[in-house]
Amino acid sequence: MHVPFAASKPPELPFRWCALARPRTPIGTFGKISHRNLGKGRCEARARYRDWDGRLRAVQSTGSSAAAAELALKRKLSERSLFQPGFVGLSADSRFSQLVEYWLEDMEIEDRLSLTTRLLYERNMRTLVAPSFEELALREIGVARCDYFIKRLATRSYNRARQARVVLRLALGLAVRHEVIPRNPIDHVSRLRRPARAPDAFEDPEVSMIRDAIREWEERPITAGPRPDGQLGQIVEALLGTSARIGEVLAIRIRDLDLRGAQPTVRICGTIISRKGEPTHRQSHPKTSRSVRTIALPQFAVRAIRERMRNRLSIDPDALLFCNRTGGPLTTNNVRSQLRAIMDAAGLQGVTPHRFRRTGATTIYQAGGIELAAGLLGHTDPRITQQHYVVRDDLVDPSTATMLELRFGRPARPGRSPAAQPE
Repeated sequence: MHVPFAASKPPELPFRWCALARPRTPIGTFGKISHRNLGKGRCEARARYRDWDGRLRAVQSTGSSAAAAELALKRKLSERSLFQPGFVGLSADSRFSQLVEYWLEDMEIEDRLSLTTRLLYERNMRTLVAPSFEELALREIGVARCDYFIKRLATRSYNRARQARVVLRLALGLAVRHEVIPRNPIDHVSRLRRPARAPDAFEDPEVSMIRDAIREWEERPITAGPRPDGQLGQIVEALLGTSARIGEVLAIRIRDLDLRGAQPTVRICGTIISRKGEPTHRQSHPKTSRSVRTIALPQFAVRAIRERMRNRLSIDPDALLFCNRTGGPLTTNNVRSQLRAIMDAAGLQGVTPHRFRRTGATTIYQAGGIELAAGLLGHTDPRITQQHYVVRDDLVDPSTATMLELRFGRPARPGRSPAAQPE
């Protein structure tokens, strides 16, 4: 007998209650507010708040009524959120300008960089980067956009492009560390190519012309105002004799000098700082703390320093060697401006304090090698000295000719002079 096909049915399973998991309270938020009457006209409002560490904690406030207690509780919870890191409010949809504000705050809290460097980074961010990125969401800042921006800026100025890349990398790196964006697009942009430029140094005739121009300016007839006190010429001699930065020379104190020993020395242990909104002052270390060094002085620098000390009225060991008429520090910008004005009047171009530093480095490199030149400049890496400060001599050591002659030279043929031998 044929039995018609019957569709099989799955066996029925016993019914079980399934409890759905309650979603966790997001960090920085609170759950349901409950109220309790405390009697005597007082009421308490209570809620569980999830702190930054992920823990739920009970927070309560009291008031004369349930509404007043709840308002006090909400105010307390809003203040509690202020103690959380500022990036809590950042997401991939946040504007770049919000990241910049937090990045600046983070640098200040970390306090790893000097104030001068932080101000420089802030200026570069606001002037070079922000105009092109401030209205973009963080998720919209990708490799292609950053690469195009850096390349376009490099066509106008290599240094500006390099400075913009530095601050962009730092700000976006902070967003990566705090898991706002998955990667730093600056890590994948094309490498900047530094324009080929050899360091420049003064030749001996140029140094003589610079000295003559300063001396003529200082000895010129004065019809009004005070006569120059000779400091500019003495500063130039100190720059030549130490190869120090202009800020380091202007920061030399009387106590930093030892002119009585067999070998006069100066200790370079500070620099002059001029920041916006602050008076010019002496910083207690040079550009880096590792740049502190003691330099033996050549006699021409000793003579200039002794002449300056004869004109100093103060015997305070902490007094600056070079100073204004009130004893305060000279600004590096004023010295540069004064030197440039005098050189322009004398028809000399390209005379800057830093070029004296390169001149000294080149002189020591040619006579004593790159390690000695790096030590004089206060560099920990001689490659910096080699790349940026010394003028390379393209004359190869003539001893190579002797070496090649010993290996491949042929004796002269009888009856013919060596000069007549074929090349």
